[in-house]
Amino acid sequence: MKQEMIKHLKVQSPAPDWFHAAMADAGQSRFVDVKDCAVHYLYWPSKRMAQGNLLLVHGGGGHAHWWSFLAPMLAKDLNVAALCLSGMGDSGSRSCYDSDIRVADMRGVISDAAFSGPTYVLGHSFGGFMATRFGQLYGNELTGIIIADSPIWAPQKREEDQKRRPRVGNKRYYSDFNEALKRFRLMPSQPCENEFLVEHIGRNSLKLVSKGWCWKWDGGAMGNHRFGEPFHEYLAAATCRKAFLYGERSKLMDEETLVFIKSLIGEDAPVIGIPEAHHHLMLDQPIAFVTALRGILASWYSEE
Repeated sequence: MKQEMIKHLKVQSPAPDWFHAAMADAGQSRFVDVKDCAVHYLYWPSKRMAQGNLLLVHGGGGHAHWWSFLAPMLAKDLNVAALCLSGMGDSGSRSCYDSDIRVADMRGVISDAAFSGPTYVLGHSFGGFMATRFGQLYGNELTGIIIADSPIWAPQKREEDQKRRPRVGNKRYYSDFNEALKRFRLMPSQPCENEFLVEHIGRNSLKLVSKGWCWKWDGGAMGNHRFGEPFHEYLAAATCRKAFLYGERSKLMDEETLVFIKSLIGEDAPVIGIPEAHHHLMLDQPIAFVTALRGILASWYSEE
């Protein structure tokens, strides 16, 4: 079974050398118990004197491997961890979920990874929402949070979105891995020229259970209620440094949204658009994404 899983995880699409180098640096696979749930994470210690620590948080229904092709680059001068939030990826499930339990997941990983010194949390989409809660509750434990294309809207717009948002959470099972993989889609839908990265994410999104192959997320973790908290208030109240990255072609970002986010994080906080990137900006423009992130962190290093 293990050999079969390894075969399924190998990307078949043509990919550049930097991707193959990243895959050769797979990181350490670890689990930590957080409130009676096994939380999985990948860990890359810094390859030289660490300038700090970075926790990477995936979007809704995602997993640690949304970052495993970038983490080795970031680990040149940072200790890097990428977790699977409970109910997603290779972590265990819970009977109920909210942002407080997500923060507990993140803090559990930070503690288990023995992060000390400057610590940053980068969250994409849903993960960015969770980072706002971390910054509000425990901003004193962080040096900064970086939000990546999380649509943090004013209350009225958020309520309108929840009414339109399709329900997610029903499980489908497939008898064949490749059949299941063909069904993998980015959500929200978008084009992505880097097919090897989409394939990498898809291959790591499936697990084999008694009924067949299915997506790794727990249906209870995917309800629309997960967007119902006042994340704009959390972001405004976060007591650590803040920054925002977004895809200039993201369908979740518009001028109104960016103006609102800037009002929450402060006029001096970095807000950087990634050209030719959609919502899943780390898949569309991975090198530009890393460059922008390094620029933000470098500016924060200089202020310490």
